[in-house]
Amino acid sequence: MLVAVAAAAAVVVAATATGFLLLGGGKDHRGDPGPTTSGSPTPSASNPRGTDGEHATVKGWKAVVNPQAGIAFDVPPQWALMSTSWVTWVSENGDPEDKPLIAMRAPAFLKQQWCASDANRDGTNEYSPLAAAGSKVNNGARSTEEIAGADPRTWVYGQYTQPDKAKVKSGAVESFTTQSGITGTLGTAWSVGVEKSQKCATDGKAWTFAFKNAQGDLVSWSFFGAKGVSEEVPDATVRRIAATVRLYKDSSGS
Repeated sequence: MLVAVAAAAAVVVAATATGFLLLGGGKDHRGDPGPTTSGSPTPSASNPRGTDGEHATVKGWKAVVNPQAGIAFDVPPQWALMSTSWVTWVSENGDPEDKPLIAMRAPAFLKQQWCASDANRDGTNEYSPLAAAGSKVNNGARSTEEIAGADPRTWVYGQYTQPDKAKVKSGAVESFTTQSGITGTLGTAWSVGVEKSQKCATDGKAWTFAFKNAQGDLVSWSFFGAKGVSEEVPDATVRRIAATVRLYKDSSGS
């Protein structure tokens, strides 16, 4: 149950037009130009994101921007930043159509190739990251409470517990205000009892902060990561990242 990544902005538009939450994909992909070629994306070593001068609000951290959603946030310096056109997603295992479960745009990864396995024994390794964070527009959602309650559960199921939804647990959603003064809803979910029969199988956790952007659209920031491992991202760090979420206006003024 590995994260999938695509760089084709046109695919995102198509997904939105057909009413999908976002894109789908059950294994690593590099969209070049579409999400059909297996592989693991590698960000550019110099200015991988083109953040248009956006500066991190935490000293020493990196600024992550999603112009489409009008969102920026910060991550610690060890994280790798994808371009603003990358989309990372999960889908049902074995789905030949890769129908979407959930996804997010312009992600940042912590140890993107944290675990490698060749589950289908085709001679090509597939990779799962230690953690990831990104953002998206929540087309079709009715409230921040709905998003903060549902999205973390979907990330945990898609990334860690398939096909068992009973292993997904969630906490109560809470009101949350970022350092920039955005007020919205924060929700969490985690897995319990994932069988470690496969090499990269692990319990996981996810957080989602949902709010309205400058245009009044429902948008969200999400995090998912391995749980119960020695390198687990502490909850305090996840909260600190969420607290940096802010509105973003790109250099074109849009």
